[in-house]
This record gives sequence, C-alpha cells and structure tokens, in this order.
Amino acid sequence: MTIKKFQGRTEEEATAKAKEEFGPQTVIMNVKEVRPKGILRSFKTPTFEVTAAIEEVEQPVQAKIPAPIPSVTRNINIAADEPIAIPKPEPVKEMFASVENTWASSVEAQGMEEKKKESMAENNNLEEKLESLQSLLEEKLAPQQPEELPKEAPMDENFKFIKMIYSILLDNEVDEKYVNQIMDEVEKVMKGGASVDLILSSIYQKMILKFGQPQPIEMSERKPKVVFFIGPTGVGKTTTVAKIASRFKVEKGKKVALLTADTYRIAAAEQLRTYANILDTPLNIVYSSEELNEELKKSEEYDLVLVDTAGFSHKNEEQRNETRELIDRVPGEYQKEVYLVLSATTKYRDLIDIADIYKKNFQFKLIFTKLDETSCFGNILNMKLYTGSDLSYSTYGQNVPEDIEIFDTQKIVKLLLGGK
Repeated sequence: MTIKKFQGRTEEEATAKAKEEFGPQTVIMNVKEVRPKGILRSFKTPTFEVTAAIEEVEQPVQAKIPAPIPSVTRNINIAADEPIAIPKPEPVKEMFASVENTWASSVEAQGMEEKKKESMAENNNLEEKLESLQSLLEEKLAPQQPEELPKEAPMDENFKFIKMIYSILLDNEVDEKYVNQIMDEVEKVMKGGASVDLILSSIYQKMILKFGQPQPIEMSERKPKVVFFIGPTGVGKTTTVAKIASRFKVEKGKKVALLTADTYRIAAAEQLRTYANILDTPLNIVYSSEELNEELKKSEEYDLVLVDTAGFSHKNEEQRNETRELIDRVPGEYQKEVYLVLSATTKYRDLIDIADIYKKNFQFKLIFTKLDETSCFGNILNMKLYTGSDLSYSTYGQNVPEDIEIFDTQKIVKLLLGGK
C-alpha cells in the first residue's frame, strides 16, 4: 500500500489532488485541518491535509502485516489481533516519520499507549522503543501547541487593531499572501509589547518599502532617449503619452518628439496629433522597425522621443511580436525604456495574465491609470510585488497635463490602510 499526504485550501481540493495522482481507487484514510501558526493565526486561512492510500500490486511477503485502519484522527492505533514482530532498524525510522506526522493529542496518545502496552506486553523491547519515541514527539511538538495570548488589556487591544488592519487590506483587494507577509513581519513588534501607534508605524514603513522608490523618466546623456509605452487596449496609453510629453516640454523645457506605431486605430493617431499641435511638437506615424529607426536618426537634436504603441489583447501573439520587434531593433546607440501601462480598475486575475505575457517579452516599469475610477488600490501593490518592476507614474483623470503625477507611495499606503 502506498500512503501519501496531499494539501489544499479546502478538503475537496486536497481530495481531488489525491485522486488525480492515485486514481479512482484512492482510499481516504484521514482528513486534517491545518491551522496557521503564530500570534496572528486566528485570522489566517487554514488549509486541509488529506492522507490517502492506494493498494499496490500484490506481491509475496514474508510476514503478514495488518493494514492501516482508517481514522478521523491523527492518532496511531498500534493495537492488533496478531503478534507484532519487532521491526528492523530501517522500518523503525520509517515508523518514526509516520508517527511524527500523525501524533496530535497527548490525551488520546496516553489512551493509545495503554492499549499498546496491553497488546504488546510480550515484547518489552519494542514497547521501550515506542515509549521513547512518544517522549521525543511530545518534546518536538510542544512548541506547536496553541499559544495563549497574554490577557493584559494592551495585548488584547493590539491584537484587535492588527485584525482590523488585516481586514482593511483584504477589503482593498490586497492579495492575502502579501497581507500575511506584512503581518508576519509585524509579529516581532507585537511580541515586544509595542503600542498601537508603534505597530501602525511599523506596518506603514513596511508597506512603503514594499512599494519601493518610484522611477520616473530621467534624461540620459545620449540623445535622444527613446521611451516606449505598451499595454492592453483601453488603459489610456495615448493620453498618458500626451501628459508626459507636456510635462517635459512645458514644465522642464525639453525638446520632445512623438511617434506612434498604433496603425490599427486611426482615432489614436488623430488624438495624439491634436496634443502634438497644442505642444508644438512633431508627430510621425511609423509602420515598421525600419521606419522607426529612420525617424530616430532625424530626431537626434531632441532630448526625448515618446513612442505610442498599438494597444492589443495580451492574447494576440501577432501584434505582440510586432511590438517586440519594434523595441528590440532600436540601435544600441540609443538608450531606451519600456513602460507597461495598466488600469487600476482591471481585475487582479486579468492583470496577472497580462503581466505574465509581457514579462516574457519585455523588461518594463509600471504606470497605473484611472485611479479616479476605483476605491480599491490593492492591485497596485499586488502587481508591484508580483512583477518585481518599479512603479513610475499614476494618472487620475483625462485632463492634460494636470491629471498625472510621479507615483505617490505615501498617499497610496494611507489609502490602503483606510486613510483618506
């Protein structure tokens, strides 16, 4: 018989994994709810562990060994109707591993110890080994017993406060695994008996560090610097390009040229041309990497060339390849950067799919748009941690050039923590 443990978020998921590997003949021997450890365990999501078995092809054996008895607990039933032979050293090691993984209750273990002694009285050597094994397990598992929180009022208040912050972050759609990371780091502060103010300050600082320092566009010594804007349709790339062009042209006095490779939407080119005319900035349409490179040669006197690319579904491989070719074939004499533009209103699952596709093809920084159209900002932190890419700008409206800023980490962290 082959015995193996499977884990899942639900009992059904763990059981499904067992049946997927062992097949329909799977025997579920035990189901155990595994609760998180630590001082914040009460509001972390538990998992389930299923012990499953499957009969192997029958082969000749020298001794008949009683089959494991299915049980709803983790205790070991060593009682048997037949005499039990003393196992060799190697099986004892295997028994140690099995018992170590299944011993759960000291009260029940004592009851089983009495049954074990009755059924194995004729074999003192094995009994002594198992008694020694029990002592080792109890000593090993002692730290895993539930810890009782100190009953002093300050700790109760701190615990309630942490739980409230935990719920607020989840309500703001921060991925639970990232919330747990933050809370695990804060546990050290709580164990030191810190005040609520110190705990909040610690959470705030840790979240600031996770967002990292924003990385906006910086001028390079080599002219011109070429900046590409990529991303799915409808996220506001063209408007974002116009806002950034206005910032560098009007506020910083830089010479800016605009290029668009979005030949799929006539309206996109016309929209950007309107902004270019207002800024008195040249705009040219390019249809291939060769035309792009020709335009770059004509723009050597400019400080910055902003390239608006076609918005397309991340599932459209043909258009994705066209954009990659456009970026990859820029001559090495030019410094280039790529910015992935995402909407803060996009579902997290879709953002992950988008990021997975673009990560395979580009190294990019992140720009988030439409912050004014959502009240949940957790996806910004999720994507920062998921992609490992730097944040750069955020936009919050259609007004050009007003509704854009370098990503304000402190403001977003305050919003995520329930502030205004």
